Amino acid sequence: MRTYRDLFAAPEFTPFFSAVSLQAAAQTVGGLALGSLVYASTGSPLLSALAMFGPALAQVVGALTLLSAADRLPPRAVLAGLSILLGLATLLQTVPGLPTAAALTLVLLQGVPSALGGGVRYGLLTDITDSTGGNGKGGYLLGRSVLNISAGVCQITGYALGGLLVTALSPRGTLLIAAGLHVLSAAVARCGLTARPARAAGRPSLGETMRGNALLWSSAPRRCVYLALWVPNGLIVGCEALFVPYDTAHAGMLLASAALGMLGGDILTGRFLPARLRARLGAPLRLLLAVPYLLFGVRPSLPVALAAVAVASLGFSASLLLQERLVALTPDELGGHALGLHTAGMLTMQGVGALLAGTLAQFVSPAAAMVVLAVLSVAVTLALGPGLRPRATARAGDSTCAA
Repeated sequence: MRTYRDLFAAPEFTPFFSAVSLQAAAQTVGGLALGSLVYASTGSPLLSALAMFGPALAQVVGALTLLSAADRLPPRAVLAGLSILLGLATLLQTVPGLPTAAALTLVLLQGVPSALGGGVRYGLLTDITDSTGGNGKGGYLLGRSVLNISAGVCQITGYALGGLLVTALSPRGTLLIAAGLHVLSAAVARCGLTARPARAAGRPSLGETMRGNALLWSSAPRRCVYLALWVPNGLIVGCEALFVPYDTAHAGMLLASAALGMLGGDILTGRFLPARLRARLGAPLRLLLAVPYLLFGVRPSLPVALAAVAVASLGFSASLLLQERLVALTPDELGGHALGLHTAGMLTMQGVGALLAGTLAQFVSPAAAMVVLAVLSVAVTLALGPGLRPRATARAGDSTCAA
């Protein structure tokens, strides 16, 4: 499976793609609306960041308790049910007079089952990309790049339209639209996907989740890959979480610029980057993700800020290369669990990054907080470099990344 045409020829990929895209649009529009609502009522950068990225922070709870179900439940039922649940939670956030604490509690509660959804979603992707007779593991990079491209498009349009909707309809009216998109995603998943059986036998449980996590973490090569997927990425998302307090009037433009850069990186890396260059470009891309944010220390003009954010976001495509390596390092029977752990850990670290960013911005300026996070991201990338060299990850007993 080498081209986009091959990918969309795979049975079920189109409805799968549509359901995932609708959910991404709902989360983008809803997150911007709730972040704007909370910032308007509290004036707090920390609470605004938590409103936008709180579900990601809560994913760690789902990763520690629910991920054994990722390979042990029928994927169609899980994806449809999760979208309905997220839609109901978003609907509750529109209640007039709802206290900020209650709204943020709902935000955190949305993140717990979302960890399971990530494992089911990307485990199903490996099955779908294998359905044309190719190798599912070989088709995963292309399939995931298309989903990332869709997420980028949804973010570009979602943040741009979301800003207009918040102005025209109010934040609560925009949240109603987000709730409707979640419900539409559930309908597409229920009607468009086949009722596949679970990927693995057995009953999901807390014990099975803990055993699976321990097994995945026991491999030093996988540990290095997980840390590289989670930490540099999460710190830079913390920078993005400060766009509202940094420049409230142009936050939507900055977020859309970040999504545009991510879109370009996913197209170039997922479709055009030769296999022989992938191992060499991972670290440079992770450095590219952070370095442009150092410009915010001198308060650049809006055009320069938009360009810096777009260039930096090209570096998010490094995660595609790391995910491909993770899939190759993982047994098939733990595929959904491993990808769910990746997604939950990544989103949790994004939430941690947003929380750290908001906390720093309480004491220093948002621009200064961005610079601090960018420097930390560069330091982590450099520290993980030895353990991510191809020869290191090829040795199952390698201990470069400490437990």
